[in-house]
Amino acid sequence: MHTPRHPLSYALFAVSLVLASAHVAAAADDPLSSWNDGAAKRAVVDFVQRVTTPGGADFVPEPERIATFDNDGTLWAEQPMYFQLAFAFDRVKGLAPQHPEWKKQEPFKSFLAGDLKGALAGGAKALVQLVMVSHAGVTTAEFEQTVKDWIATARHPRFHRPYTECMYQPMLELLAYLRTNGFKTYIVSGGDVDFMRAWTEQVYGIPPEQVVGSTIKTKFEMRDGKPVLMRLPEVDFIDDKVGKPVGIHKFIGRRPLLAFGNSDGDHQMLKWTAAGRGLRFMGLVYHTDAEREWAYDRTSHVGQLDKALDEATARGWTVVNMQHDWKTIFPPPAGR
Repeated sequence: MHTPRHPLSYALFAVSLVLASAHVAAAADDPLSSWNDGAAKRAVVDFVQRVTTPGGADFVPEPERIATFDNDGTLWAEQPMYFQLAFAFDRVKGLAPQHPEWKKQEPFKSFLAGDLKGALAGGAKALVQLVMVSHAGVTTAEFEQTVKDWIATARHPRFHRPYTECMYQPMLELLAYLRTNGFKTYIVSGGDVDFMRAWTEQVYGIPPEQVVGSTIKTKFEMRDGKPVLMRLPEVDFIDDKVGKPVGIHKFIGRRPLLAFGNSDGDHQMLKWTAAGRGLRFMGLVYHTDAEREWAYDRTSHVGQLDKALDEATARGWTVVNMQHDWKTIFPPPAGR
C-alpha cells in the first residue's frame, strides 16, 4: 500500500533538486570548473578574454591564436618515470625471448635480471640502447599498433588506472576552453612523436598533425609490393629544451600566443613565446601535491623545475600551484 509522504519530505526533495540543478548549471557556465578561483584561473580567463575581444587593444585574429603544451607533467603525470619509458621497458621484456643474446649483453642483461640501476649505469648510452630496440626496427604502422595495444592494457603502478586516465582534468578543460575561443592547440614534447600520435586525439582532442615531438629516422621501403616507412635506430631530432623553439618554428611556423610547461625542459619554449610582440601567456604547472599526485621541483630526476621557476617568478609568468589551484587532479575513472 502506498503511504503518502509528509509535506516536509516533498519540500526537502524539491530543494535538493534545485541545488543539484544549480550545481550542474554552474559547472556548465564555468568551463574551468576544476580550477579553484584564484590568481592562476583569473590570469587564464583574463588573457583569453583580452585576446579574443574584437576591437580590444590586445585582440589577436584566430589564425594567430596558437597554444603549445608540453605533455609529460603538463597534460598528464610523469612520475615515477616518463610513461614512454615504461612502454620501452615493457617492450624490451616482450622482445627478450626473440633475443637470447641479451642475456649476455649489457644493459639488457642487468635489465632483464631486474637490476634497473645496473642497467642504467651506462648512462645515456645505455638508456638509448633500451629505447632504440623498443622503438625501431618496425614500420610506422606496426609501431602505432604496438603503442595502442600497450596503452589499452598498461596500468600506472601507483594509481592502478590506465595511463590515459592519468591526464589532468583541469588541463583538459583548459584545452577545450581555448579551442572554444578560437585557439589551435598543439603538443610540443620531448617524447617520441609517433608514440604520442597513437593516442593524443582520443585523449586530448589534439590530432596527430598538431603533435610536435622527438623523432628517430625513418626510411621509405617497398615491402611485398607495398610502400612502408621503416623506423631506424638513429636519432633524428630531439624536441626538448633548445629544441622546442626549433620544433615550433619548423613544424608549426607561428610563435605561440600561449605556452604551458612544467619543467626546465620547457624553459626555452616559454622564453620564445614571451619574446613575441603583444600580449602573451606563459604558464607552468607546479607539482606541489604529494597527497593527490607528487611534490617535486629543483632536485627531481624527472621533470626538474629550477631555472624556469626562477624566471617565472621574476617575470610574472603564471605558476599553477597544483595543490592550491586545482580542485581535482584526474578525471573520474572510465565508467563512473
